[in-house]
Amino acid sequence: MEMEHRTSHNPCLPKRIILVRHGESQGNLDDTAYTTTPDSQIPLTTHGIDQARLSGQRICRLVSDDGCSQNWKVYFYVSPYHRTRSTLREIGRAFPKNRIIGVREECRIREQDFGNFQVEERMRAIKVARERFGRFFFRFPDGESAADVFDRLSSFLESLWRDIDMKRLLRHSECDDEINLIIVSHGLTLRVFLMKWFKWTVDQFEHLNNPDNCEFLVIQLGCGGEYSLAINHSEEELLRLGLSPEMIADQKWRAKANKGDWNENCFWYLDGFFDHLPSSDSDDISENNVTHDQDAEKENNVPVDASAEY
Repeated sequence: MEMEHRTSHNPCLPKRIILVRHGESQGNLDDTAYTTTPDSQIPLTTHGIDQARLSGQRICRLVSDDGCSQNWKVYFYVSPYHRTRSTLREIGRAFPKNRIIGVREECRIREQDFGNFQVEERMRAIKVARERFGRFFFRFPDGESAADVFDRLSSFLESLWRDIDMKRLLRHSECDDEINLIIVSHGLTLRVFLMKWFKWTVDQFEHLNNPDNCEFLVIQLGCGGEYSLAINHSEEELLRLGLSPEMIADQKWRAKANKGDWNENCFWYLDGFFDHLPSSDSDDISENNVTHDQDAEKENNVPVDASAEY
């Protein structure tokens, strides 16, 4: 069940959900690292540690409104991988302990599983095949597809909204506190998260790009109750992420829309699945009558084949 249907009764919605990609890792610099080190144990580089500290400072300034907000709190979710845990550790240096509601290691937001130890030449050939097959449905041998990641993220989101509905994330906080959920994860996992959250199609996912290392994406609650990327991100940033002009227009609409409103210009919610839909029952009847009349006229005007008489 999606957010807008589940939480109309719940005043304790998070103000922001902030998606953070881990800092630069040894695997980002050198693909051969995966041949000898399990993916889950790949460490950050020195630069990646610096990126994470800077990212923490920037996130803290955002959620505290540069120190102007007095009632903000954060709750962290983190992938169990070494590079995400290390990223969180450095991000956390920017936050006073009294502002942190809690933290949870969450296996369902881990990296896409590419198999076990990765042989460099074999992986290069497999990734070429993935581009031909399509990034969403291609499953790595002994690993996962992005579709598999989608399934476990769907389960995670169900748990997330159950925690919100039951106020498990509040702890000693009040509903009038500004709650910020910060999810420290991986590039593809965050792209799939966005796809699931905003109901994007597989084709739209195929055009998305990873955020940079330690770049963060802010999904913020708009004035009308819908969540949007457009509140904190410019059109240029969203284009770089891979959103189409139509997807960006929908994000801008969401920033001001009332919860439960329907965006008539959002073709992938309805019109993208059909060649033509009548706008009402009466239009459907009229169209059928026109079609019937045209068929009848054709039958009445069919020339008679004289040879048919014999």
